[in-house]
Amino acid sequence: MNKLRLPSALTDSFRDKVFLSKLIKLTLPITLQSFMLAAVAAADSLMLGSLEQNLMSAVSQATQVQFIQNMILSSVVAGCTILGAQYWGKGDKQTVSDIFHVILRINFLVSLAFWAVCLFTPRTLMLIFTNEEALISEGEKYLRIAAWSYLLTGISQCYLGVMKVSEHADISARISISAVIINIVLNAVFIYILKMEVRGAALATLAARIIELAACIVYSRRPGFIKPTFKGMLHLYGYIYGDFAKCVLPMLASSLLWGVGFTSYTAFMGHMGTPAAAANAVAAVVRDLVCCACNGLAAAGGIIVGNELGAGRLDVGKTYGNRMLYISYICGIASALIMFALTPLLMLLVKLSPEAKTHLRSMMLIMGLYMIGRCVNTIVINGIFYCGGDTMFDAYSLVATMWCIAVPLAWTGMYFRWPVAVVYACTCLDEVGKIPWVMIHYRKYKWVKDLTRPGSLPS
Repeated sequence: MNKLRLPSALTDSFRDKVFLSKLIKLTLPITLQSFMLAAVAAADSLMLGSLEQNLMSAVSQATQVQFIQNMILSSVVAGCTILGAQYWGKGDKQTVSDIFHVILRINFLVSLAFWAVCLFTPRTLMLIFTNEEALISEGEKYLRIAAWSYLLTGISQCYLGVMKVSEHADISARISISAVIINIVLNAVFIYILKMEVRGAALATLAARIIELAACIVYSRRPGFIKPTFKGMLHLYGYIYGDFAKCVLPMLASSLLWGVGFTSYTAFMGHMGTPAAAANAVAAVVRDLVCCACNGLAAAGGIIVGNELGAGRLDVGKTYGNRMLYISYICGIASALIMFALTPLLMLLVKLSPEAKTHLRSMMLIMGLYMIGRCVNTIVINGIFYCGGDTMFDAYSLVATMWCIAVPLAWTGMYFRWPVAVVYACTCLDEVGKIPWVMIHYRKYKWVKDLTRPGSLPS
C-alpha cells in the first residue's frame, strides 16, 4: 500500500526547529492580537444584537468607515513591516527608527481626515451603506463618538507595527489584548448597565484606544524599544520616502481596491433588506474571527522571510517562502472546517429573525469554501509577496477578480433582486478565483529580493 507523501517543503518546515520556533513565536501573539481585535466587533454585535437587530446592523454599517481607514493605515504600517523587517535582519536599527518616524506622520494625517469626516458628516456616510432610516439614525450616533477613537488609532498602530519587526511582537500583542479586554468590559457596562446602546459601544471603543496609545508610549520609553524623538519628527528622510513609496503605493492601491470593493459588498447586502443586513453583519464577525490565524501567519511569515532577504540570504528566504505556501493550504482547509462546525452553534446563539437566520445559514456554508481562497491569498500575497517588495501583483489581481467579476455580479444581483444567498456567493468569487493566478505568479519568484540600500550599515 502506498503511503501518503507530504511535500518536502512542508515536512522540512516541521523538522527545522529554528524556522518553526520563529514562526510560532511570531504567529501566536500576532494571531491572538488579531483575534482579540476581531472580538471587539463580535462583542459589539452580540451585545447590541441581544437588545435589537437594528442596533447590531447599524453599528456594522457604521464601522465600514473605520474599515476603509484601516485599509489605509494598514498599508502604511505594512510598508514599515516590509522595509523594517529587511533592515532589522541586516542589523540597521537606525533606518528602522527613521521608517517609524515617517509612518507616524503619514498615519496621523490620515486619521485626522477620517476624524473630521465622521464627526461632521456622519449622516452622509451612513447613506452610502444603507437606505434604512432606522439604521442611519443609530449609525450617526455611533460615528460622532467613534470619530475620536479614529483619531488615535493611526498613531497606536505605528507603535504596534514597529514593535513586531523589532522583536517585541509579544509586547505589541499584550497591549492590544489588554485594550480589547477593556473595550469588551466597558461595552457590557455602557450597553447593559448604563443603557447607552450604540453610544455605549462607541464610548467603550474610544476609552480602549486612549489606554492603548498610552501603553504604547510608556513601553516605547524602555531600553531596546524604538521610540519617536522631537528631532526625528522634524527630519525630512528623503531617501526613505522614495523606497517607502515603491512599497506602499501599490499596497495602498490594493487596499483601497479591496476595501472599497469589500465595503460595497456590505452596502449591497444593506440594500437587500434588514434581514440580509443583519445576517451579513453576523457572518462578517465570524469571518473576521476565523481569519485571524491566516492574518497571523501572513504577518509572521512575512517578517521571517523578510529578515532573510534583507540579510542577503535569498536562498533561505525562498525556502522559507515555499514552506509558508504549503502551510497556507493547511490553514485554509482548517478554517473551512471551522466554519462548517460553527454554523449549528451560531444558529442557537444569535438573536435574529427566522428570515435572517435562513440567510445566515447559507452565508456560512458559502464562506466555508471562501475561506480556503482567503487564507491562501492572504499568506502568499500579504506575507510572501509583500516581504520581498512584490506589491503590484495584488492590485492587478484585485482589478481582474474583484472589480471585473465579483463586484459587477453582486451589484447586478442586488439590482435585479436575486436570492440573497446568490448575491452573497458573488461577493466571495474573487478570493476563490484568484488562487490559480496567485500560484502561477508565485513560481516566478519575483518576490525574492533584497530591498535594503547597499550603503546602510548595522548599528
